[in-house]
Amino acid sequence: MQWDPDRGLHLRMAFAVALLGVMPFAFVYTMSWAVTNVIEPLAETLFETTFDWRLSISLPLILGVTVVGLGLQYFLGDRIALRSVGATRIDRSERPELHSRVERLSQHVELPTPDLAVSSSSVPNAFATGRSQSAATVVVTDGLLDSLEDDELDAVLAHELAHVKNRDVAVMSLAYLLPSFTYVVAVGAYTLLGGLWNVIGHFHHSDSDDARPLVALIVLFVVSAVITILVSALFWVGSFLLFRMLSQYRERAADRGAARITGDPLALASALETIDEDMAGLPDRDLRTLDGGVEALYISPLDTPMFTDGDDSLISRDLFPESHPPTGERIEYLQELATRQEAR
Repeated sequence: MQWDPDRGLHLRMAFAVALLGVMPFAFVYTMSWAVTNVIEPLAETLFETTFDWRLSISLPLILGVTVVGLGLQYFLGDRIALRSVGATRIDRSERPELHSRVERLSQHVELPTPDLAVSSSSVPNAFATGRSQSAATVVVTDGLLDSLEDDELDAVLAHELAHVKNRDVAVMSLAYLLPSFTYVVAVGAYTLLGGLWNVIGHFHHSDSDDARPLVALIVLFVVSAVITILVSALFWVGSFLLFRMLSQYRERAADRGAARITGDPLALASALETIDEDMAGLPDRDLRTLDGGVEALYISPLDTPMFTDGDDSLISRDLFPESHPPTGERIEYLQELATRQEAR
C-alpha cells in the first residue's frame, strides 16, 4: 500500500532529536559549572583552605559523554525495554498464528517483519521498540491476546507497525534517556541526603572534641545534594515535557496508520475500548509491574502515579501533559474515519 509520511510527526521528531543533542550536553555543563563555581568555593571557605586544583569543563569530553550515552540508548534501548517488562522474544514455532498475523500486516505496509515478544502480564497492552524499521520488535502481553477478538488484535498490531513505519520508535527510545538519567541522579542525591542522618548519629556518639570539621562536611554535603537535586529536577521536567508532547502526537499518527493498514477504524476503536475497560478493573500493583519505564510507549496508558509514597502520588499528574490522548477522543476520531470511509 502507498504510505504517506506524516509531515507533522517528522517535524516534531526532528525538533526532538535536535533537543536530544542539546539538553544532555547542557545538563552535564550545568552540573560542572555548579561544582566549579559553587561547591568548590564553598568547600574552601568551610575548611579554610585553598585547593590546588579546579574542575575544568572540557567541552569535547562533555560532548563525547553525551554521544556515548545516546549511542548506548540507541543500540541497547530495545533490550532494556524488553527486560524492564519481563518480555521474551518468541519464534514462529511458539506462536505461529500470531507470527502469521504480524507477517501479513507487515507485508501489506511493505515493512520487514519485526520480531515478536510476549510479556506474561495479565494487563492488556502492546508497544513497539527498536532502532530501525529492520530491527524492530512488537511486544504484546498475554492479557492482550486473551482479551481481544481477531479483528481487534489485527488493529492493535497494525497500530504498532504504524509506529515502526513512521520511524518514531527509535526517537522515543532516545527521548527517554535524559528524563531517566536525571531522575536517577536526583533520586540518588535525595537518598544520600536522607542517609546523612545516620552519619550524624554516628559522629554524635563519638569522642571527637572538635565538631567543626564535621559541621563543615555536613554543610558541604547538603549543599551539593540540594544543587544536584535542583539541577536534575529542572532538566527532568524539561525533557519529560518534550517526551510527553511527542508521545501524544505519535499516538494519533499511529491510530491513523492502523486504520489505513486494516481498512477498519472501528476495530481499533473497539480494541481501545476493551483495553481501557479491562485495565480499569486491574489492581495498581499489576499496572506498575508492567510500567518498567516505558509507559508512554504502550498503545493505551497505564494511568498509574508517576511516583508513589504508600498509596499517594508524590507528584500530581495534572502538572504534566498525558502520554496519550484521552481514549474517548481517540475512539471518536476513529469513528469519524469510519464514517468518512462509508461515505466514499
